[in-house]
Amino acid sequence: MLTVADLRRDWAQHRAEVVFDCAKEGPRHHAFEGPLLRDVVAAARPGFDPARRKERSRFLLTVDGGDGHHALLSWAEIDADFGGAPVLLATRVDEEWLDAPGAQLVVPSDRCGARYVSAVTGIWVGGFRAPRSPGTGVTHASGRA
Repeated sequence: MLTVADLRRDWAQHRAEVVFDCAKEGPRHHAFEGPLLRDVVAAARPGFDPARRKERSRFLLTVDGGDGHHALLSWAEIDADFGGAPVLLATRVDEEWLDAPGAQLVVPSDRCGARYVSAVTGIWVGGFRAPRSPGTGVTHASGRA
């Protein structure tokens, strides 16, 4: 398990000044600093060949937090060859270090803060393969098109 100190020491720190709409409190302004999620995950050697773009594009990430929140992202969303979103594992917010509470997932491109996960406890990376279905229709998890 990586600590906030590890994230600060072992990866380049990036800054994101964000405004997101909080459902209860309106617009929130914050400045976050931390490494890019894609750099941290890439260092862990996820189960795909980094040279194969189509292979990378089918991978998903889930981020779990000590606050009970979870977020789902696609690798393509954060990959520099695709969406390139500067998603952070924040080690600092508004000049306050997050050593005690833990790293925070920050998705600066989100209009709301629903995918901001506090006290990150784990990150899962895995490939997705859609179930095979006849025809070209859209299949929902319920099996209906």
